[in-house]
Amino acid sequence: MAKTAYDAFKEHEGKRYTGMKVGRGHKWQYDAGQWTEKKVTPDKWEFQYSVVKRRKGRAPEGSGAPVGTAYGWYILAHQTVTKLDANSYTTEMAGLKYKLAHKRAGKTTWSASDRAQKKRLIQILREVIAEIEQRPAEPARPAPKEPEPLAARAPRLASRRRASPLRRRRAKPLRRRSSAA
Repeated sequence: MAKTAYDAFKEHEGKRYTGMKVGRGHKWQYDAGQWTEKKVTPDKWEFQYSVVKRRKGRAPEGSGAPVGTAYGWYILAHQTVTKLDANSYTTEMAGLKYKLAHKRAGKTTWSASDRAQKKRLIQILREVIAEIEQRPAEPARPAPKEPEPLAARAPRLASRRRASPLRRRRAKPLRRRSSAA
């Protein structure tokens, strides 16, 4: 008998599983982490990312995996990076993550061997390739428009200011009251 709803058997597409119910979700806050990357070909980079993630809000009492449980995930993501200045970029990622294996708290072995994890990963990648091939081609994204230099915009901006019916009026100077009243 399962101790919690988390450990109870559930079914999805004819397969039994335990853990969070399909369709549920979490929000996590990530501490300041470290992203390290190395260019290995003109279009390929290896990266390593390490950080502590914390649940936004509190976990319900008795829910979730026991402390010490580990998971092996494979992540497929699209990252969009925009340079802000010489040393700063924004980064956004959206994608999918697939569980390859887990290791229960207090155990020394994973739920699937390295060979089984490799086989599962190949299956996942083949399914993703098939989905991508079936999707209609998306139109190319237009390149971001470069901002027009201020010097080029200055004459237009000045003419708009002169022609605007909603020009600001200059504030009238305050009159001082005489203290002899």
